[in-house]
Amino acid sequence: MSLVRSTSAIEAPLSMLRRLGRRAAALMPRGLYIRSLLIVIAPMVILQGVLTYVFMERHWQLVTTRLSTALTQDIAALIDLHKSLPGHEHDALLARIAQDRLRMDVEFLPPGPLPPALPKPFFSIIDIALSNEIRRQIGRPFWLDTVGRSDFIEIRIALADAVMRITAYRSAAYASNSHIFLLWMVGTSLVLILLSIIFLRNQISPILSLARAAEDFGKGRDPDFRPEGAREVRQAGYAFIEMRRRIERAVETRTTMLNGVSHDLRTILTRFKLSLAVMDENEETRDLGKDVEEMQRMLEAYLAFARGDAGECASEVDMRDFLEDLRLDAERHGARIEVVFSGDPCVSLRADAFKRCVSNLVTNARLHAKHIRVEGVRDVRFLTLYVEDDGPGIPASAREDVFRPFFRLDEARNQDQGGSGLGLAIARDIARSHGGDITLGNSPLGGLRAIIRVPI
Repeated sequence: MSLVRSTSAIEAPLSMLRRLGRRAAALMPRGLYIRSLLIVIAPMVILQGVLTYVFMERHWQLVTTRLSTALTQDIAALIDLHKSLPGHEHDALLARIAQDRLRMDVEFLPPGPLPPALPKPFFSIIDIALSNEIRRQIGRPFWLDTVGRSDFIEIRIALADAVMRITAYRSAAYASNSHIFLLWMVGTSLVLILLSIIFLRNQISPILSLARAAEDFGKGRDPDFRPEGAREVRQAGYAFIEMRRRIERAVETRTTMLNGVSHDLRTILTRFKLSLAVMDENEETRDLGKDVEEMQRMLEAYLAFARGDAGECASEVDMRDFLEDLRLDAERHGARIEVVFSGDPCVSLRADAFKRCVSNLVTNARLHAKHIRVEGVRDVRFLTLYVEDDGPGIPASAREDVFRPFFRLDEARNQDQGGSGLGLAIARDIARSHGGDITLGNSPLGGLRAIIRVPI
Protein backbone atom coordinates (compact mmCIF):
# COMPACT_ATOMS: atom_id res chain seq x y z
CA MET A 1 0.00 0.00 0.00
CA SER A 2 2.84 2.41 0.88
CA LEU A 3 4.54 1.62 -2.45
CA VAL A 4 1.36 2.49 -4.34
CA ARG A 5 1.05 5.78 -2.45
CA SER A 6 4.67 6.71 -3.12
CA THR A 7 4.24 5.91 -6.82
CA SER A 8 1.11 8.10 -6.96
CA ALA A 9 2.96 10.89 -5.18
CA ILE A 10 5.70 10.75 -7.84
CA GLU A 11 3.35 10.42 -10.82
CA ALA A 12 1.25 13.47 -9.89
CA PRO A 13 4.13 16.02 -10.16
CA LEU A 14 5.44 14.32 -13.30
CA SER A 15 2.01 14.50 -14.91
CA MET A 16 1.76 18.18 -14.01
CA LEU A 17 5.23 18.84 -15.47
CA ARG A 18 4.25 17.06 -18.68
CA ARG A 19 1.10 19.17 -18.98
CA LEU A 20 3.09 22.34 -18.39
CA GLY A 21 5.63 21.20 -20.99
CA ARG A 22 2.88 20.60 -23.55
CA ARG A 23 1.37 24.03 -22.87
CA ALA A 24 4.77 25.70 -23.17
CA ALA A 25 5.41 23.84 -26.44
CA ALA A 26 2.02 25.00 -27.75
CA LEU A 27 2.97 28.61 -27.00
CA MET A 28 6.30 28.34 -28.78
CA PRO A 29 6.49 29.68 -32.35
CA ARG A 30 6.30 27.08 -35.12
CA GLY A 31 8.69 28.63 -37.62
CA LEU A 32 12.39 27.74 -37.65
CA TYR A 33 13.34 31.36 -38.24
CA ILE A 34 11.56 32.65 -35.12
CA ARG A 35 12.84 29.73 -33.05
CA SER A 36 16.40 30.39 -34.18
CA LEU A 37 16.02 34.05 -33.28
CA LEU A 38 14.80 33.08 -29.83
CA ILE A 39 17.73 30.70 -29.40
CA VAL A 40 20.15 33.52 -30.22
CA ILE A 41 18.36 36.51 -28.68
CA ALA A 42 16.96 34.98 -25.48
CA PRO A 43 20.39 34.12 -23.97
CA MET A 44 21.66 37.57 -25.00
CA VAL A 45 18.73 39.31 -23.32
CA ILE A 46 19.09 37.17 -20.21
CA LEU A 47 22.82 37.87 -20.06
CA GLN A 48 22.26 41.59 -20.47
CA GLY A 49 19.60 41.50 -17.78
CA VAL A 50 21.91 39.71 -15.36
CA LEU A 51 24.75 42.12 -16.13
CA THR A 52 22.45 45.08 -15.64
CA TYR A 53 21.24 43.74 -12.34
CA VAL A 54 24.77 43.06 -11.14
CA PHE A 55 25.86 46.51 -12.29
CA MET A 56 22.91 48.19 -10.62
CA GLU A 57 23.35 46.17 -7.48
CA ARG A 58 27.09 46.42 -7.16
CA HIS A 59 28.36 49.44 -9.08
CA TRP A 60 25.59 51.94 -8.48
CA GLN A 61 25.06 51.07 -4.86
CA LEU A 62 28.76 50.81 -4.08
CA VAL A 63 29.79 53.98 -5.90
CA THR A 64 26.75 55.92 -4.70
CA THR A 65 27.37 54.79 -1.13
CA ARG A 66 31.01 55.84 -1.26
CA LEU A 67 30.19 59.21 -2.84
CA SER A 68 27.46 59.77 -0.25
CA THR A 69 29.93 58.87 2.50
CA ALA A 70 32.48 61.41 1.20
CA LEU A 71 29.84 64.15 0.86
CA THR A 72 28.55 63.48 4.36
CA GLN A 73 32.08 63.59 5.73
CA ASP A 74 32.56 67.05 4.21
CA ILE A 75 29.28 68.22 5.71
CA ALA A 76 30.22 66.74 9.11
CA ALA A 77 33.57 68.55 8.95
CA LEU A 78 31.83 71.87 8.23
CA ILE A 79 29.47 71.27 11.18
CA ASP A 80 32.44 70.62 13.47
CA LEU A 81 34.11 73.85 12.29
CA HIS A 82 30.86 75.72 12.85
CA LYS A 83 30.75 74.47 16.42
CA SER A 84 34.42 75.33 17.01
CA LEU A 85 34.26 78.79 15.37
CA PRO A 86 30.95 80.42 16.25
CA GLY A 87 30.02 83.77 14.79
CA HIS A 88 28.66 85.17 11.55
CA GLU A 89 32.10 86.08 10.21
CA HIS A 90 33.24 82.49 10.63
CA ASP A 91 30.03 81.21 8.98
CA ALA A 92 30.78 83.36 5.93
CA LEU A 93 34.35 81.98 5.86
CA LEU A 94 33.00 78.43 6.04
CA ALA A 95 30.56 79.17 3.18
CA ARG A 96 33.41 80.56 1.03
CA ILE A 97 35.67 77.55 1.75
CA ALA A 98 32.82 75.14 1.00
CA GLN A 99 32.16 76.87 -2.29
CA ASP A 100 35.79 77.14 -3.38
CA ARG A 101 37.14 73.81 -2.16
CA LEU A 102 34.15 71.50 -1.79
CA ARG A 103 31.88 72.83 -4.58
CA MET A 104 28.96 73.23 -2.20
CA ASP A 105 26.77 76.18 -1.34
CA VAL A 106 26.42 76.42 2.45
CA GLU A 107 24.06 78.78 4.23
CA PHE A 108 23.25 79.02 7.93
CA LEU A 109 19.59 79.88 8.47
CA PRO A 110 17.92 80.95 11.69
CA PRO A 111 16.75 78.07 13.88
CA GLY A 112 13.32 76.73 13.06
CA PRO A 113 11.38 73.63 12.06
CA LEU A 114 12.47 71.68 9.03
CA PRO A 115 10.17 71.43 5.98
CA PRO A 116 7.87 68.43 5.79
CA ALA A 117 9.37 65.27 4.35
CA LEU A 118 9.02 64.88 0.60
CA PRO A 119 7.69 61.69 -1.04
CA LYS A 120 10.46 59.31 -1.97
CA PRO A 121 11.08 58.71 -5.66
CA PHE A 122 10.58 55.21 -7.08
CA PHE A 123 14.27 54.86 -7.92
CA SER A 124 15.78 56.15 -4.65
CA ILE A 125 19.28 54.73 -4.36
CA ILE A 126 20.75 58.15 -3.60
CA ASP A 127 18.05 58.93 -1.02
CA ILE A 128 18.68 55.72 0.83
CA ALA A 129 22.48 55.93 0.72
CA LEU A 130 22.70 59.62 1.67
CA SER A 131 20.07 59.37 4.41
CA ASN A 132 21.85 56.43 6.00
CA GLU A 133 25.19 58.22 5.98
CA ILE A 134 23.73 61.41 7.51
CA ARG A 135 22.13 59.38 10.29
CA ARG A 136 25.35 57.46 10.91
CA GLN A 137 27.89 60.31 10.78
CA ILE A 138 25.92 63.38 11.90
CA GLY A 139 22.99 61.99 13.84
CA ARG A 140 20.87 65.14 13.81
CA PRO A 141 17.45 65.87 12.28
CA PHE A 142 17.69 66.53 8.58
CA TRP A 143 15.62 67.19 5.47
CA LEU A 144 16.59 65.94 2.03
CA ASP A 145 15.46 66.89 -1.47
CA THR A 146 16.92 64.93 -4.42
CA VAL A 147 14.18 65.52 -7.01
CA GLY A 148 13.40 69.23 -6.86
CA ARG A 149 16.26 70.24 -9.14
CA SER A 150 17.63 67.41 -11.25
CA ASP A 151 21.30 68.50 -11.11
CA PHE A 152 21.44 69.46 -7.41
CA ILE A 153 20.76 68.02 -3.97
CA GLU A 154 19.47 70.14 -1.13
CA ILE A 155 20.14 69.09 2.46
CA ARG A 156 18.96 70.87 5.63
CA ILE A 157 20.34 69.85 9.02
CA ALA A 158 18.95 71.19 12.29
CA LEU A 159 21.84 72.40 14.49
CA ALA A 160 21.65 73.77 18.00
CA ASP A 161 21.86 77.43 16.92
CA ALA A 162 20.92 77.34 13.23
CA VAL A 163 19.64 75.35 10.31
CA MET A 164 22.46 74.46 7.95
CA ARG A 165 21.38 74.36 4.28
CA ILE A 166 23.70 72.64 1.84
CA THR A 167 23.25 72.64 -1.92
CA ALA A 168 25.60 70.23 -3.71
CA TYR A 169 25.93 68.83 -7.19
CA ARG A 170 24.04 65.61 -7.64
CA SER A 171 27.15 64.00 -9.12
CA ALA A 172 28.91 64.51 -5.78
CA ALA A 173 26.73 61.81 -4.21
CA TYR A 174 25.53 59.78 -7.17
CA ALA A 175 27.13 57.79 -10.03
CA SER A 176 25.52 60.00 -12.65
CA ASN A 177 27.36 58.53 -15.66
CA SER A 178 25.84 55.07 -15.28
CA HIS A 179 23.34 55.78 -18.03
CA ILE A 180 26.26 55.80 -20.47
CA PHE A 181 26.90 52.17 -19.58
CA LEU A 182 23.25 51.36 -20.14
CA LEU A 183 23.22 53.17 -23.48
CA TRP A 184 26.31 51.30 -24.62
CA MET A 185 24.87 48.02 -23.46
CA VAL A 186 21.48 48.54 -25.10
CA GLY A 187 23.03 49.91 -28.29
CA THR A 188 25.47 47.01 -28.55
CA SER A 189 22.64 44.55 -27.95
CA LEU A 190 20.53 46.10 -30.70
CA VAL A 191 23.43 45.95 -33.15
CA LEU A 192 24.12 42.30 -32.27
CA ILE A 193 20.44 41.42 -32.55
CA LEU A 194 20.25 43.13 -35.95
CA LEU A 195 23.31 41.20 -37.14
CA SER A 196 21.79 37.98 -35.78
CA ILE A 197 18.54 38.63 -37.67
CA ILE A 198 20.41 39.27 -40.92
CA PHE A 199 22.62 36.23 -40.44
CA LEU A 200 19.75 33.92 -39.54
CA ARG A 201 17.68 35.20 -42.46
CA ASN A 202 20.54 34.29 -44.79
CA GLN A 203 20.77 30.86 -43.19
CA ILE A 204 17.03 30.18 -43.32
CA SER A 205 16.62 31.39 -46.91
CA PRO A 206 18.28 28.29 -48.50
CA ILE A 207 16.03 26.02 -46.43
CA LEU A 208 12.96 27.88 -47.66
CA SER A 209 14.25 27.66 -51.23
CA LEU A 210 14.66 23.90 -50.83
CA ALA A 211 11.13 23.60 -49.45
CA ARG A 212 9.70 25.63 -52.34
CA ALA A 213 11.64 23.53 -54.86
CA ALA A 214 10.31 20.30 -53.32
CA GLU A 215 6.77 21.69 -53.34
CA ASP A 216 7.06 22.82 -56.96
CA PHE A 217 8.43 19.43 -57.99
CA GLY A 218 5.54 17.73 -56.22
CA LYS A 219 3.12 19.92 -58.21
CA GLY A 220 4.74 18.91 -61.49
CA ARG A 221 6.66 22.13 -62.04
CA ASP A 222 10.34 22.32 -62.96
CA PRO A 223 11.95 24.22 -60.07
CA ASP A 224 14.96 26.41 -60.74
CA PHE A 225 16.90 25.35 -57.66
CA ARG A 226 20.58 25.68 -56.84
CA PRO A 227 21.95 24.45 -53.48
CA GLU A 228 23.39 27.18 -51.32
CA GLY A 229 23.83 28.08 -47.67
CA ALA A 230 25.51 26.05 -44.93
CA ARG A 231 27.18 22.73 -45.66
CA GLU A 232 24.34 20.63 -44.25
CA VAL A 233 21.73 22.61 -46.21
CA ARG A 234 23.74 22.20 -49.41
CA GLN A 235 23.97 18.47 -48.76
CA ALA A 236 20.19 18.31 -48.41
CA GLY A 237 19.86 20.33 -51.65
CA TYR A 238 22.18 17.99 -53.58
CA ALA A 239 20.27 15.00 -52.18
CA PHE A 240 17.01 16.57 -53.40
CA ILE A 241 18.45 17.16 -56.88
CA GLU A 242 19.68 13.55 -57.05
CA MET A 243 16.30 12.27 -55.87
CA ARG A 244 14.57 14.37 -58.53
CA ARG A 245 16.85 12.96 -61.23
CA ARG A 246 16.16 9.40 -60.10
CA ILE A 247 12.41 10.00 -60.11
CA GLU A 248 12.58 11.59 -63.55
CA ARG A 249 14.65 8.67 -64.87
CA ALA A 250 12.20 6.18 -63.38
CA VAL A 251 9.24 8.01 -64.88
CA GLU A 252 10.99 8.29 -68.22
CA THR A 253 11.81 4.57 -68.21
CA ARG A 254 8.22 3.68 -67.32
CA THR A 255 6.85 6.01 -69.98
CA THR A 256 9.15 4.52 -72.62
CA MET A 257 8.10 1.00 -71.66
CA LEU A 258 4.42 1.92 -71.71
CA ASN A 259 4.80 3.57 -75.11
CA GLY A 260 6.37 0.38 -76.44
CA VAL A 261 3.61 -1.79 -74.96
CA SER A 262 0.99 0.63 -76.28
CA HIS A 263 2.50 0.49 -79.77
CA ASP A 264 2.60 -3.31 -79.80
CA LEU A 265 -0.95 -3.71 -78.52
CA ARG A 266 -2.31 -1.06 -80.88
CA THR A 267 -0.61 -2.88 -83.74
CA ILE A 268 -2.43 -6.08 -82.84
CA LEU A 269 -5.75 -4.25 -82.48
CA THR A 270 -5.19 -2.62 -85.86
CA ARG A 271 -4.69 -6.07 -87.39
CA PHE A 272 -7.96 -7.18 -85.83
CA LYS A 273 -9.74 -4.16 -87.31
CA LEU A 274 -8.23 -4.79 -90.75
CA SER A 275 -9.21 -8.44 -90.59
CA LEU A 276 -12.75 -7.52 -89.62
CA ALA A 277 -12.88 -4.90 -92.37
CA VAL A 278 -12.18 -7.45 -95.14
CA MET A 279 -14.66 -9.95 -93.73
CA ASP A 280 -18.30 -9.98 -94.71
CA GLU A 281 -20.39 -7.98 -92.28
CA ASN A 282 -22.73 -10.09 -90.19
CA GLU A 283 -23.86 -10.37 -86.60
CA GLU A 284 -20.64 -12.04 -85.47
CA THR A 285 -18.33 -9.49 -87.10
CA ARG A 286 -20.33 -6.62 -85.61
CA ASP A 287 -19.99 -8.16 -82.15
CA LEU A 288 -16.26 -8.70 -82.71
CA GLY A 289 -15.93 -5.08 -83.84
CA LYS A 290 -17.60 -3.91 -80.65
CA ASP A 291 -15.27 -6.11 -78.62
CA VAL A 292 -12.22 -4.67 -80.41
CA GLU A 293 -13.44 -1.09 -79.76
CA GLU A 294 -14.04 -1.99 -76.12
CA MET A 295 -10.54 -3.46 -75.88
CA GLN A 296 -9.09 -0.28 -77.36
CA ARG A 297 -10.95 1.93 -74.88
CA MET A 298 -9.84 -0.25 -71.99
CA LEU A 299 -6.25 -0.21 -73.26
CA GLU A 300 -6.28 3.58 -73.47
CA ALA A 301 -7.69 3.78 -69.93
CA TYR A 302 -5.10 1.38 -68.51
CA LEU A 303 -2.25 3.25 -70.20
CA ALA A 304 -3.60 6.61 -69.04
CA PHE A 305 -3.78 5.34 -65.47
CA ALA A 306 -0.31 3.81 -65.57
CA ARG A 307 1.27 6.76 -67.39
CA GLY A 308 -0.46 9.44 -65.36
CA ASP A 309 0.60 12.91 -66.52
CA ALA A 310 4.28 12.11 -66.89
CA GLY A 311 6.22 14.18 -69.38
CA GLU A 312 3.89 17.18 -69.32
CA CYS A 313 5.19 20.45 -67.87
CA ALA A 314 3.08 22.93 -65.98
CA SER A 315 2.02 26.09 -67.80
CA GLU A 316 -0.23 29.09 -67.22
CA VAL A 317 -3.88 28.19 -67.88
CA ASP A 318 -6.85 30.54 -68.12
CA MET A 319 -9.48 28.69 -66.12
CA ARG A 320 -12.39 30.54 -67.74
CA ASP A 321 -11.33 29.34 -71.19
CA PHE A 322 -10.51 25.93 -69.72
CA LEU A 323 -13.99 25.47 -68.28
CA GLU A 324 -15.61 26.87 -71.41
CA ASP A 325 -13.82 24.24 -73.53
CA LEU A 326 -14.94 21.61 -71.05
CA ARG A 327 -18.54 22.81 -71.37
CA LEU A 328 -18.45 22.66 -75.17
CA ASP A 329 -17.03 19.12 -75.09
CA ALA A 330 -19.73 17.99 -72.68
CA GLU A 331 -22.51 19.60 -74.71
CA ARG A 332 -21.29 17.85 -77.86
CA HIS A 333 -22.02 14.60 -76.01
CA GLY A 334 -25.53 15.79 -75.15
CA ALA A 335 -24.97 16.95 -71.55
CA ARG A 336 -26.59 19.97 -69.93
CA ILE A 337 -23.80 21.72 -68.07
CA GLU A 338 -23.46 25.08 -66.32
CA VAL A 339 -20.01 26.63 -65.76
CA VAL A 340 -19.17 29.39 -63.23
CA PHE A 341 -15.77 30.76 -62.18
CA SER A 342 -14.69 33.47 -59.73
CA GLY A 343 -11.27 34.86 -58.86
CA ASP A 344 -8.05 35.23 -60.81
CA PRO A 345 -8.33 32.78 -63.74
CA CYS A 346 -4.57 32.39 -64.40
CA VAL A 347 -3.30 29.19 -62.76
CA SER A 348 -0.16 27.12 -63.33
CA LEU A 349 -1.23 23.53 -64.12
CA ARG A 350 -0.53 20.57 -66.34
CA ALA A 351 -3.30 21.52 -68.72
CA ASP A 352 -3.90 18.20 -70.51
CA ALA A 353 -3.71 16.12 -67.36
CA PHE A 354 -5.97 18.46 -65.39
CA LYS A 355 -8.47 18.47 -68.24
CA ARG A 356 -8.50 14.67 -68.14
CA CYS A 357 -9.11 14.84 -64.38
CA VAL A 358 -12.12 17.18 -64.66
CA SER A 359 -13.43 15.46 -67.80
CA ASN A 360 -13.52 12.12 -66.00
CA LEU A 361 -15.68 13.63 -63.27
CA VAL A 362 -17.94 15.37 -65.78
CA THR A 363 -18.26 12.18 -67.87
CA ASN A 364 -19.09 10.20 -64.75
CA ALA A 365 -21.81 12.75 -63.90
CA ARG A 366 -23.09 12.87 -67.50
CA LEU A 367 -23.78 9.12 -67.55
CA HIS A 368 -26.09 9.29 -64.53
CA ALA A 369 -27.49 12.83 -64.29
CA LYS A 370 -29.50 15.28 -66.36
CA HIS A 371 -28.02 18.53 -65.11
CA ILE A 372 -24.37 19.24 -64.27
CA ARG A 373 -22.86 22.32 -62.67
CA VAL A 374 -19.12 23.09 -62.55
CA GLU A 375 -18.06 25.97 -60.29
CA GLY A 376 -14.46 27.18 -59.99
CA VAL A 377 -13.10 29.37 -57.17
CA ARG A 378 -9.60 30.80 -56.99
CA ASP A 379 -8.40 32.25 -53.67
CA VAL A 380 -5.00 33.11 -52.29
CA ARG A 381 -3.92 29.52 -51.64
CA PHE A 382 -6.13 27.10 -53.58
CA LEU A 383 -7.93 26.48 -56.84
CA THR A 384 -11.17 24.67 -56.04
CA LEU A 385 -13.54 23.11 -58.57
CA TYR A 386 -17.00 21.82 -57.63
CA VAL A 387 -18.54 19.28 -60.03
CA GLU A 388 -22.20 18.82 -59.01
CA ASP A 389 -25.09 16.90 -60.54
CA ASP A 390 -28.65 15.84 -59.82
CA GLY A 391 -28.06 12.10 -60.24
CA PRO A 392 -28.56 9.25 -57.76
CA GLY A 393 -25.26 9.94 -55.98
CA ILE A 394 -22.96 7.52 -54.18
CA PRO A 395 -23.54 6.15 -50.67
CA ALA A 396 -21.31 7.83 -48.06
CA SER A 397 -19.83 4.46 -47.05
CA ALA A 398 -18.53 3.87 -50.60
CA ARG A 399 -17.17 7.33 -51.45
CA GLU A 400 -13.59 6.36 -50.72
CA ASP A 401 -13.85 2.90 -52.29
CA VAL A 402 -14.84 4.31 -55.69
CA PHE A 403 -11.36 5.83 -56.05
CA ARG A 404 -9.74 2.40 -55.94
CA PRO A 405 -8.70 1.10 -59.38
CA PHE A 406 -11.20 -1.32 -60.95
CA PHE A 407 -13.71 -0.85 -58.11
CA ARG A 408 -17.35 -0.97 -59.24
CA LEU A 409 -20.68 -0.35 -57.60
CA ASP A 410 -23.45 -2.67 -58.56
CA GLU A 411 -26.21 -0.07 -58.53
CA ALA A 412 -24.38 3.21 -58.24
CA ARG A 413 -23.81 6.18 -60.42
CA ASN A 414 -20.14 5.48 -61.26
CA GLN A 415 -20.55 2.07 -62.77
CA ASP A 416 -19.08 3.56 -65.98
CA GLN A 417 -21.05 1.59 -68.49
CA GLY A 418 -18.60 0.02 -70.89
CA GLY A 419 -15.73 1.63 -68.94
CA SER A 420 -12.77 0.19 -67.12
CA GLY A 421 -13.47 1.35 -63.58
CA LEU A 422 -10.45 3.69 -63.63
CA GLY A 423 -12.05 7.10 -64.24
CA LEU A 424 -12.14 8.30 -60.64
CA ALA A 425 -8.80 6.65 -59.82
CA ILE A 426 -7.15 8.53 -62.68
CA ALA A 427 -8.83 11.79 -61.61
CA ARG A 428 -7.60 11.52 -58.01
CA ASP A 429 -4.12 10.46 -59.14
CA ILE A 430 -3.86 13.60 -61.31
CA ALA A 431 -5.19 15.86 -58.55
CA ARG A 432 -2.68 14.45 -56.07
CA SER A 433 0.15 14.82 -58.57
CA HIS A 434 -0.68 18.56 -58.49
CA GLY A 435 -0.41 18.53 -54.68
CA GLY A 436 -4.17 18.46 -54.12
CA ASP A 437 -6.94 15.90 -53.73
CA ILE A 438 -10.52 15.01 -54.64
CA THR A 439 -13.30 14.47 -52.13
CA LEU A 440 -16.95 13.51 -52.59
CA GLY A 441 -20.01 14.87 -50.84
CA ASN A 442 -23.67 15.72 -51.25
CA SER A 443 -24.64 18.21 -53.93
CA PRO A 444 -27.19 21.01 -53.46
CA LEU A 445 -28.69 19.76 -56.74
CA GLY A 446 -29.59 16.49 -55.03
CA GLY A 447 -26.85 14.25 -56.39
CA LEU A 448 -23.11 14.01 -55.93
CA ARG A 449 -20.60 16.79 -55.43
CA ALA A 450 -16.94 16.19 -56.36
CA ILE A 451 -14.50 18.73 -54.95
CA ILE A 452 -11.10 19.17 -56.60
CA ARG A 453 -8.73 21.31 -54.55
CA VAL A 454 -5.15 21.96 -55.62
CA PRO A 455 -2.67 24.48 -54.18
CA ILE A 456 -1.47 27.33 -56.38
